[in-house]
Amino acid sequence: QLQLVESGGGLVQPGGSLRLSCAASGFTLDYYTIGWFRQAPGKEREGVSCIRSSSGATNYADSVKGRFTISRDNAKNKVYLQMNSLKPEDTAVYYCATTYVCSGDISPRDAFGSWGQGTQVTVSS
Repeated sequence: QLQLVESGGGLVQPGGSLRLSCAASGFTLDYYTIGWFRQAPGKEREGVSCIRSSSGATNYADSVKGRFTISRDNAKNKVYLQMNSLKPEDTAVYYCATTYVCSGDISPRDAFGSWGQGTQVTVSS
């Protein structure tokens, strides 16, 4: 069973930074394309970023481009999301998941496996 665990969320002021981690349990993460997704209260889950398994190519939603950076550390079996210049509208629960697609629009419909509990990110002064 593909299980991913998110961590690293918290409360941060606008303009601040956080680094989220996505750890794999029971499988080797570098064989899979991994996506980060988020869901704000009252809104649908949306794609944020993804990184391909083979090439390491990355993709970002327009709303986070230039502020967020996704990376992977295969030795640690983790994927990270570095979030800089955070805005209140970035407030959401963030999830990582294995995904089939990492091009164009990043859609939760392309994710597979079970969703974890996510990690809460709150951007507020």
